[in-house]
Amino acid sequence: MKKRHLIIALVVAAIFLALAGGRALRQTADVATYNEIESDRLLEKLYQDHRGGVQVRGYGRVARILPDDDKGSRHQRFIVELSTGQTLLVAHNIDLAPRIENLKTGDQVEFMGEYEWNPEGGVIHWTHRDPSGKHQPGWLEHQGQKYW
Repeated sequence: MKKRHLIIALVVAAIFLALAGGRALRQTADVATYNEIESDRLLEKLYQDHRGGVQVRGYGRVARILPDDDKGSRHQRFIVELSTGQTLLVAHNIDLAPRIENLKTGDQVEFMGEYEWNPEGGVIHWTHRDPSGKHQPGWLEHQGQKYW
């Protein structure tokens, strides 16, 4: 009899976890969408207010790949377009973090870095760890791989 109760309890627990797990996955997807919308709104507001020096996280589609900047610290450079149409220059320090080798126009990129205002839409930099540990680390994510 005890064995039967144990089996029933395990089946009920499995059903509960399966249902709760599905709900958790749906909630995660909703949060990701919400965060993208909020991130785009924040970046739009920073641009309108001519503000910079703000740590941001966002998502964009690669609109154009630019030549590397080799003056001083080397930077991989590309333009991302947000869902709002705003464009940002991403300046990724390749002396401190790996380059995204297979980056192509049209690819999706998630970023965490510092936003600086400019008339063209803004710049995202500090997409790497700070060797001195004084600045919040940033990163880029492309095709499931994080670069920092």
